[in-house]
Amino acid sequence: MPNKEMLLIPGPTPVVDEIYEALAQETYSHTDPRLVKRFKNSLDMTKRLFNTDGEVFVVAGSGTLSMEMAIVNTVAPGEKILVISHGYFGDRFIPLAQAHGIQVEVLQSQWGKHVEISAVEEKLAAGGFKAVTVTHADTSTGVMSNLEELVPAVKKYGPLFILDGVCASAAIEENMQKEYGHPDYRIDLVLTGSQKAIGVPPGLAIVAFGPKALKAREAMDKVAAYYMDILRWLPTMQDPGKYYATHPVNMIYAYEKGMELVMAEGLEARYKRHAALGKAVRAGLAQYGMRALAPEEIAAPTLSCILYPEGVNDAEFRSKLAEKGMVIAGSLANLAGKAFRIGHMGNATEEMFIKAMELVGETLNEMGLKADPAKAVETFKNVYHDGLGK
Repeated sequence: MPNKEMLLIPGPTPVVDEIYEALAQETYSHTDPRLVKRFKNSLDMTKRLFNTDGEVFVVAGSGTLSMEMAIVNTVAPGEKILVISHGYFGDRFIPLAQAHGIQVEVLQSQWGKHVEISAVEEKLAAGGFKAVTVTHADTSTGVMSNLEELVPAVKKYGPLFILDGVCASAAIEENMQKEYGHPDYRIDLVLTGSQKAIGVPPGLAIVAFGPKALKAREAMDKVAAYYMDILRWLPTMQDPGKYYATHPVNMIYAYEKGMELVMAEGLEARYKRHAALGKAVRAGLAQYGMRALAPEEIAAPTLSCILYPEGVNDAEFRSKLAEKGMVIAGSLANLAGKAFRIGHMGNATEEMFIKAMELVGETLNEMGLKADPAKAVETFKNVYHDGLGK
């Protein structure tokens, strides 16, 4: 099933034939031993992805559900969280937590920049926070959080460290047993979805709980949820043959295949490829006078928010690209009309972006701007191959 378009938005991302073929297989019963075996394999690979000594949960839903599962199962109504936000999707934790009666304090960066570590420590020093939420790669700004600084800055004050990996998992390291300067300074929870760097269609909410996050749930008498309650899901995740709710059978097939592709590539190789691809895409587009919102030192390997040069009409530009079979996303909030967002993750290939560089240049020329597609392609290829060490 060849893709008819190059879907280069920040998610969903391109799906390869092997995953389509897995998705299209005959639907088994949700308790069929054949499905149980495949689901167990998927869960084992998910634990390897996050290197967790806790538990993982893979359920029907979206990344938004995984965000809510993370909060509901660790923070009780009346308790307080700190939201460290580098954009629109960091901000989503605010109404989500408030909907469950959780107190929220927020540190928001200027879009395209980091929240200062000194501000984080000053806020946490006041005490009283049960958890801190951090978006690893914010899909609105293309900013990647610095875990080397944030994890120890948070953990030395005691809160749980909740990492939103929706636009990062399987492209940027999220090692839950990694010690950030101290044995107790670790990521406690990672949440994500199936449709971004994992490269599977939308439909699965994925949450990994480390030991401290699990203890936080066990210490709560109850949660204001039924489907989202991880203690209800736990027996099924440990033995997928046990019924709690109907598994999304065909999505499990697709997820297993997607995770097999991730593991076959190798996590370190995959992280290196994404880092190289992100730098190369931004360098290639810079040849057209297009600047990334996030400076290179904090730019995400998975997506970029690209500011238009003078004279480019956003709607016209994206529409013309779509007619050529290349789909990119508009920007959000105050950047709407001033920038576009382009995903470069998952199963996206070098060949796709060579074509993308050509199409962008062709479209700019059609719009009356001078552009040199050959130079953009050459720059992209050189930076990408340098990043891979070729």
